[in-house]
Amino acid sequence: MIVRTRVFELCNGRYSNLSQLAMAMGISVSQVYRVREGRRPVGHKFIIGAVRAFPARRLDELFYLTPSQPDGGSLIKR
Repeated sequence: MIVRTRVFELCNGRYSNLSQLAMAMGISVSQVYRVREGRRPVGHKFIIGAVRAFPARRLDELFYLTPSQPDGGSLIKR
């Protein structure tokens, strides 16, 4: 399973750019950018930062899981 985030949809109206979002999360702008672009997976620092930036939101409002394979299949070929 892959952890995905809704943070970027939720920040509209609350944070006007990635710099403000990163500052509220307590992480670097480059880390926020890489997660948004899919170049970096959602890690524990991003999760903690999202909770810090959106304290009124539940974890299931901020994050969701998707299968690791696009078709939801197993990584093992038979």
